[in-house]
Amino acid sequence: MPLRLSARHLPTRLATGAYVLHAGMEKWHADPDQAARMHAMATGAFPMLGKLAPTTFLRLLAAAEITTGAALLTPVVPNAVAGAPLTAFSAALTAMYLRTPALHKPRSVWPTPAGIGISKDVWMLGIGLSLLADRPPTTARLPEPGVDR
Repeated sequence: MPLRLSARHLPTRLATGAYVLHAGMEKWHADPDQAARMHAMATGAFPMLGKLAPTTFLRLLAAAEITTGAALLTPVVPNAVAGAPLTAFSAALTAMYLRTPALHKPRSVWPTPAGIGISKDVWMLGIGLSLLADRPPTTARLPEPGVDR
């Protein structure tokens, strides 16, 4: 089976995968207070998440981050397969940032001091979209001599 990852994607997949995997592991071991804080911020942007208990929400979020990070770190996972959950996850973070007025300046996309940490996650959206847009490496085949095409 050919390797589905070109060398140019190694730095972004390794850095992003390690970061997302670590974030998921930290959330997996979070205490109930941290779960409540993260759940409150998420439900402010996405009210439908209010139906979940804070600890359930955080465990689901952690599992999604761990899975996404692992996919990014696994070279046999095609770019589009690793990029799809990264794009979805980072698009949700970007939407949360834009839907939470305290995180950005009024009538602006630029962050307040409270929003700097989440505003920086837009880089993951760019990486995810790049992985989705990239075509898998192919093996070029030269025409056989004497064969018209």
